[in-house]
Amino acid sequence: MSAANNAISIEAWNTVLYEKFCRFRYVLTTGLSDHSDEVLRRRPFAAGSRVLDIGCGFGDTTHAIAKQVTRAGQAVGVDCAQRFVDLAVREAVTQATPNVSFFAADVQHDDLKGPFDHAFSRFGTMFFNAPGAALRNIRRALTPGGTLTMIVWRRREDNPWIHEAELRVKEIVPVVSHDKTDQVHCGPGPFSMAGADMVSDMLRTAGFENISFERYDTDVCIGKTVEEAIDFAMAIGPAGEIIRLAGEEGARRKGEVMDALRATLSKHQRADGIWTGSSSWFVSASNPRSTEDVADVSVRAAGCLKKSGNPGGWRRRSGTRADAGTVS
Repeated sequence: MSAANNAISIEAWNTVLYEKFCRFRYVLTTGLSDHSDEVLRRRPFAAGSRVLDIGCGFGDTTHAIAKQVTRAGQAVGVDCAQRFVDLAVREAVTQATPNVSFFAADVQHDDLKGPFDHAFSRFGTMFFNAPGAALRNIRRALTPGGTLTMIVWRRREDNPWIHEAELRVKEIVPVVSHDKTDQVHCGPGPFSMAGADMVSDMLRTAGFENISFERYDTDVCIGKTVEEAIDFAMAIGPAGEIIRLAGEEGARRKGEVMDALRATLSKHQRADGIWTGSSSWFVSASNPRSTEDVADVSVRAAGCLKKSGNPGGWRRRSGTRADAGTVS
């Protein structure tokens, strides 16, 4: 992916997506926080740790991490969109969290200001145009033995909170692919890291080891009312992207889309809002403790790709946890 194409995604996050995320901030932070709250409960960062929060957005996860590492540690948020970073910096002034800082960078190739003991991301790594380059850059920013924990969406079918709306919109609005439009777009999209085999392979090729996947399912609130949930679906995620990229045709069919979404989303109404299912992977991996170990991991990953139809080199265990096994 060229630098120019990556610039298109960064422009989208600095313009149309920034504005939409601000509009639906409540849903995108409070509504999805159960995923990050759970992984931080299961894998708390030790006091005194220095942690990089990738794709930090508004900075809410950065502040949560800062509390875990205490004032003896440091939480550093990075985002490709300068407008998100500027907002996070302004709000940090009022939150009395002295061990928080933010900076803007393209994680794929910019200096990440390491070394860090750990790297973390809540739904911030799926939009990389060059995920292999980004993962290598993240690993290089970690101390030997440092860890990466990232939360990514599992497959569409297990995420009705966003997929149901996408299906309804596709029945009404023509889909315009990214390569057929001059409009800015978010990049690969929220489900680009849904495949555990593929992600395991990318992490190994980037030099990571001790790779594991834990499935986490929870209901999320996508609006306090049906109308708010409709507005959210039409603005954010694959459904919103389809409508926006369709231009005048998407606008012309807005009423029909709203009626279809109202019929779908009203089925999920509770007393306290519109709640529906979501499913993510908690992915963890570690940076080898020596450069020799890094080379060994990469060589074994390449060997696996050549000899096996299972590029991730691991078998899923029964239950809700899947661990990456050693490539032989």
